[in-house]
Amino acid sequence: MTSTADRLAHQQKREEGIGTNQKAVKFAKQDYETLRQQCLERGCLFEDSSFPADRKSLGYSELGPYSPKTRGVVWKRPTELCSNPKFIDDGATRTDICQGGLGDCWLLAAIASLTLDQRILARVVPHGQSFTEGYAGIFHFQFWQFGEWMDVVVDDRLPTRDGKLLFVHSAEGSEFWSALLEKAYAKVNSCYEALSGGNTIEGFEDFTGGIAEVYSLNKAPSNLFQIIKRALSLGSLLGCSIDITSAYETEAVTALKLVKGHAYSLTGAEEVNYRGRQVQLVRVRNPWGQVEWTGPWSDGSSEWNHVDRDEKSKLNHVSEDGEFWMSYSDFIRQFTRLEICNLTPDTLTSEDVGHWNHYQFEGMWRVGSTAGGCRNNPATFSSNPQFVVRLEDVDDDPLDGEDGCTFLVGLMQKEGRQKKRLDRNHETIGFAIYKVPDEYKGRSNVHLGPDVLLRQRAVAMSSTFINTREICDRFKLPPGEYAVIPSTFDPHKKGSFVLRVFSEKQAATSPLEEDIDAEIEEEEVSESDVDPHFKKLFKQIAGDDMEISAFELVRILNNVVSHRTDIKTDGFSLETGRLIVSLLDKDESAKLGLIEFHQLWNKIQKYLEIFKNHDTDISGTMSSHEMRGAAIEAGFHINSALLQSIVNRYADAQYAIDFDSFVGCLIKLEMLFKIFKALEREDAGKIELDMQQWLCLAIN
Repeated sequence: MTSTADRLAHQQKREEGIGTNQKAVKFAKQDYETLRQQCLERGCLFEDSSFPADRKSLGYSELGPYSPKTRGVVWKRPTELCSNPKFIDDGATRTDICQGGLGDCWLLAAIASLTLDQRILARVVPHGQSFTEGYAGIFHFQFWQFGEWMDVVVDDRLPTRDGKLLFVHSAEGSEFWSALLEKAYAKVNSCYEALSGGNTIEGFEDFTGGIAEVYSLNKAPSNLFQIIKRALSLGSLLGCSIDITSAYETEAVTALKLVKGHAYSLTGAEEVNYRGRQVQLVRVRNPWGQVEWTGPWSDGSSEWNHVDRDEKSKLNHVSEDGEFWMSYSDFIRQFTRLEICNLTPDTLTSEDVGHWNHYQFEGMWRVGSTAGGCRNNPATFSSNPQFVVRLEDVDDDPLDGEDGCTFLVGLMQKEGRQKKRLDRNHETIGFAIYKVPDEYKGRSNVHLGPDVLLRQRAVAMSSTFINTREICDRFKLPPGEYAVIPSTFDPHKKGSFVLRVFSEKQAATSPLEEDIDAEIEEEEVSESDVDPHFKKLFKQIAGDDMEISAFELVRILNNVVSHRTDIKTDGFSLETGRLIVSLLDKDESAKLGLIEFHQLWNKIQKYLEIFKNHDTDISGTMSSHEMRGAAIEAGFHINSALLQSIVNRYADAQYAIDFDSFVGCLIKLEMLFKIFKALEREDAGKIELDMQQWLCLAIN
């Protein structure tokens, strides 16, 4: 109950704009300005109790408390490491980032790309921080985390050994923005060791809120160089790497001084005139700040002797800084992967470049209700969350010359790095895209069932199902309406996700989710309508007072269902009996009279028929995944959130619902709908209660 309340409160904050870069969520509820001011008033330096300067902040295994790698580590502030520390000295540049003893080159490549655009950098590294004016040993950074921006506070105690920073550092040793940025990112992910191993995409996205594409260079499209140039002109961040075939190749250096299994950033793409012909070049940076390509077009190679001096100057031809040029043809031969992070419209303030249109949704897979697995699981597939994308306008300048609507779909699962210390892996995820049938077009208040999804083929799918943080693919489809269905590969896997759609032209997007509603048939019955035989039976079981209490009702219902072999039940509970009486008791006697009991009996007969219709395997119970369809047949339209609450309350350990639970659920739904409608004012869709009213209704 409290977790549901927390989720609802979170949704309300998102609706108020909390979670944007301008109104970032306070990570660990720490407010930078408040804490800094408190330290200044007390004359002390900030010490972060939520990410303390001790071994548990370093790691859990290789950097764990008893690892030899953490021996001799001393946490020191920059003021203890040099006489004149600077936060940023003469602007943040790519040379400020040198890798230390942590396998997070993927992160450093992303940080290096950040420095190419000071506007993007300022979103992550807020201005006005220094070791002089207003210094209190506290700094803050902003990261995008699974759909929302977080403002993360850290103190400036950094892990050192023998007086030198253990992890990322600047080449000069007196500039500390990159080391403190790494610390803040480690805090978000639980510890430094959680940053070991990854791909540049993750850093790109967490620093921009953008969405990333991956290209395998052995299958590079013919226009990839143009795509690279276009991406760089749009401010996109690019990374590249060389895959390894075994653990022995990790960070192995090739004959031409390229490092395998290492994350590089791609920072430029130009064409130069070389001996009368145009040659395509790309600029690549090694975050180590050293070990550079020694092949054609490398620093000092003979090819530069045949390039015009002005052209060479324009290319910022430098040496021994970890950054180098190489021909595009060598690039696609030597490197394996290229990653491009496309930025959200709010990141790009210039009107001179084109912007993607950006749409974002959060969702959950919950066992028993919305964790349906992929199409291989027809019984549960349609239970997955669903989202509609309406594409109307075709691209202006199609690269392939054919009309269509280009869009990207990215599916990201949450909190994978935090799970690393618990030895838990990502789930295997992917998505399918279906054409919305004509009868459902223009609607978002529907949930497509198996009758729709299992009768057609997907028009597009994710390139694979894979156990990574995110899978993203580019599609081009004719104008129309499409349902995107994200899922885990196997059913019954719990997880939370963010689904994002980037489209070249405006697109209407929304969850495909039924509106909550009820069509409750009120049975008008008089005593003369009741069958005489039923009256006689009622008199026998009700006794002289001609009324049935909750205690008597439970005994009667259990006696009836105990003789049936086609349904399974643990028996009606006193709680269910009281609920039934509360719903049907018109005169507030806390008992049921003849008419009220007759109404109940008809309800139970109706519910029994529905229950048996949805007991598809004739097991005597109903799968919780069938509850949505059964509720609809009973007159209740429920969405995924309500379905999950029903499963939590009424399903057993195997996510089956027996008959007494089914009846109890429908009775409860009917009562809640009636209470809401009685208290709702002018069809506003909301009710207002004071504390006493809320508690009395909730307890009843």
